Amino acid sequence: MQLQILSSSLLDQYLLEVPKGLKEAFDSLKDAQLSTPNFSFYTSVATVFSSKIEGEEIDLDSYIKHKRDGISFQPDYTKKIDDLYSAYSFAQTTRLHEESVKESHKLLSKHILSKTWQGKYRTQNMYVSTDEGRIEYVAATPAQVSIEMQKFFLDIGLLLEKELAIEEVFYYASMIHLVFVKIHPWNDGNGRNGRLLEKWFLAEKLGEKAWFIQSEKTYYQHHQLYYTNIRLLGLEYPELDFDKGLPFLMMLVMGMMEK
Repeated sequence: MQLQILSSSLLDQYLLEVPKGLKEAFDSLKDAQLSTPNFSFYTSVATVFSSKIEGEEIDLDSYIKHKRDGISFQPDYTKKIDDLYSAYSFAQTTRLHEESVKESHKLLSKHILSKTWQGKYRTQNMYVSTDEGRIEYVAATPAQVSIEMQKFFLDIGLLLEKELAIEEVFYYASMIHLVFVKIHPWNDGNGRNGRLLEKWFLAEKLGEKAWFIQSEKTYYQHHQLYYTNIRLLGLEYPELDFDKGLPFLMMLVMGMMEK
């Protein structure tokens, strides 16, 4: 299997560090009693904590009351989270490929970006800065984005066709997340979409129980470490060293084993 952008270089080391019992832990996952035919508790957990990573001030209990019980809050309090919930719901019934990912971005960015840029790769330079105004990462150039995303989805297609052990599925799900946020293909919504993609790939390979994994909550609870581990790869896209990505790749599986 010749992957072009989703590096396998850390797989052997990753497999040595994954705790035993991953399959048993995954098989034990089940939906929450709060879920109904029209409401998913774990989708709410995912969307609330993924949004909180991006600085949204939203409380899980309040959002559950809003989404499950129809209690009204100010629209500004819930609209971006509702959009992300719609993107997760879409992914749960749709195959993972480039056009479906673009559609998921249209949904999650409805109240983040103008319609012109929803589901459209950026044509501007992109950098990530700190609150102090210091540049901490320079993403792929606009000319690189379409090329890198083509490689990205070709690799995903190969992985979806190949039989993988559960440990390998978790490895590549995390790698998909990491590579996506490093390419940074959208003008905004990259983090939200990257975390959704990670779980989407897991569900494609392992089934619907993957949607019960509380990965977004884990990343929020350790969000400083989450960003630190992403930064380990380097400052500029052409110079990234994915061989430094193991600390990030381990976060998903270790969070899963802690549950």
